[in-house]
Amino acid sequence: MNIGTNRWSIKPDIGISKAFGPLTLELTAGVTFYTNNEEYFGGTTLEQDPVYSTQAHVTYDFGRGVWGALDGTYDYGGRTTVNGVRGEDVQKNSRGGATLALPVDRNNSIKLYASTGVSTRTGSDYTLGGIAWQYRWGSGM
Repeated sequence: MNIGTNRWSIKPDIGISKAFGPLTLELTAGVTFYTNNEEYFGGTTLEQDPVYSTQAHVTYDFGRGVWGALDGTYDYGGRTTVNGVRGEDVQKNSRGGATLALPVDRNNSIKLYASTGVSTRTGSDYTLGGIAWQYRWGSGM
């Protein structure tokens, strides 16, 4: 829940992956459902259609804890209705991205990532980059 949006959302996903030596292919599909926001701007009610999404990832394991991935996403849907008036804001957006993970030690790694809008109808037209610190623990490492 995003408290500022005065509503709940739920996103069930299903995915598959297959490894081919150091290469792993992944595909997921999901849908985000939204509850109505009855406290929208000016006391109006916001409704939003579900957003359907797919993601594909190609990951390569370079060994010694170093891996890289190329990613693609596509989202469709999410048309909004405010007080019964349907908006012209259906999302039809695709994005591409990349990630590189570099180990620091057995439990820690640094991930560099970037993504950009490839095709955008509504929203998602931005480019981002970042760095993340990842800590892993547990058996199987």
